Amino acid sequence: MLDFSSLLLAAALSGTCLSVTMFAIWLTAPKAGFVLTVACGILVLVAHVILFWRYTKDPDPLLCQIVLVLLSLGFLIMCLSAMQYLGVPGYRRAVAPTLAAMAICAAVTFIGLDGVGFIITYTTVTALLSAIGAMFWINGSHDRRILLVVSFLSGTCAVSFALCGMVLLARGQWTLAVAPDNWAERLNSVVAVACMTALGALTLSLHHLQAQIELKAETMTDPLTGLMNRRGLMSLYGEKRFGPFMSVVMFDLDHFKRTNDVYGHPVGDQVLCRFAAVIKKYARTGVDAFRLGGEEFAVVMSRMTDERAYDLASKIGVAFGTEIVATPLGPLRSTVSGGIGFGEVNGRSLDEVLTEADIALYVAKRAGRNCVISGKKTSKAEPVEPALRSA
Repeated sequence: MLDFSSLLLAAALSGTCLSVTMFAIWLTAPKAGFVLTVACGILVLVAHVILFWRYTKDPDPLLCQIVLVLLSLGFLIMCLSAMQYLGVPGYRRAVAPTLAAMAICAAVTFIGLDGVGFIITYTTVTALLSAIGAMFWINGSHDRRILLVVSFLSGTCAVSFALCGMVLLARGQWTLAVAPDNWAERLNSVVAVACMTALGALTLSLHHLQAQIELKAETMTDPLTGLMNRRGLMSLYGEKRFGPFMSVVMFDLDHFKRTNDVYGHPVGDQVLCRFAAVIKKYARTGVDAFRLGGEEFAVVMSRMTDERAYDLASKIGVAFGTEIVATPLGPLRSTVSGGIGFGEVNGRSLDEVLTEADIALYVAKRAGRNCVISGKKTSKAEPVEPALRSA
C-alpha cells in the first residue's frame, strides 16, 4: 500500500524544485512573465501540500481552512498563468468565481462542515484545471503537440480532483474532523506529482518556444517603424507564386535625402514613421507592409483586382501627402512615389513582381514624383492630387 505521507512529501519536493527552476529562468528572461506566475502558483501549491501533510498529523479547523484556501489559490494562479501565456483577456472571469468559492468554503468549514469544504474546493480546482486544458486546446497557436499534451495533463489532473470530491460526496462525509484518506486521495497524490513534473518540463518547452518566436519576430521587424523588414518579406513571400489577384507596390519617399540634409535625421525618422502609420491605417486582411531599407517600402496585396490594388496604393499616397511633421524650420509635408507589379495566371516569382514594380516606380519618379504608376501602364503617368509641396 502506498504511504500517503511519502506521496505528499514527494509532491512538495517536486514542486519546490520546479519552482526554483522557474524562478531561475525568469531571472535570465524577465520578459517571460508567465514563467514567474507559474513559479508563484507552484510555490503556493507547495505550501498547501506541506500544511496538508501537517494537517494529516494534527487536525485543526483553522489549519483546514488555510489548506483549502491555498489549494484553490494555487490553481487559480496557474490558470492566470495560462491566460497570460495564451493572451486570453478577462482575468476577472477566473478570479471572481474562485474567490466566491473560497469564501463559501471558508464559511462552511468554519461551522464544522469541513467535508463540504473539501468538496467545494475539489470542485473549484477541477473547474480551474478544466479551464486550463480548454484554453490550451482552443487558443494555442504554437506547437500543437506540446499544447495538446498540456491539455491532456490538465484534464487528467482535473479528473483526479473530481474523483476526490465524488468519493466524499458518495459517502456523505459532510463532517470529517480529519484529513480525507481514501483511494481517490492516494491516486490524486500520484497524479499530482506526475502532472506537476511533466507540466514543469512543458513550461520550459513553452518558454523556449516563445523565445524562439519572439527572436524570429525581432529579426523580421524594422525597429524604427514596426513594419516587417526585407527578411520578413522573403520569409513570407520568397517562395510564393504570385497569381492574377496578387500585386506588390514599391513606395519611395520623394526627396528624402534632401529632407535629412535640411531638417536632420531625427525629422527624417519621423517622416518614415508617419508613412508607416499611413500604411498601417489602410492595412487589412491580405495586405502586408514592409520597410525594405532607407526610404523604400513595399506593400503586398492579395485577393485584389488590379484596379483595387491601384486605388489602394493611390489612397496611401494621397493620405501621406496630408501628413504634417513639425520641425524647427516650420511644418514639413512630404510626398511619395509608387510603382505596382502584378502577378499572372501562370504565376510569377517575388523577384519578377518586384522588378516590374521597381521599373514602374522609376517611371513615376521620372514623371515628376508624387504619383503611383501601374506596371501594366508604364507608358502613362497618372499623378495624384498634390495638395502639398514636396519635401
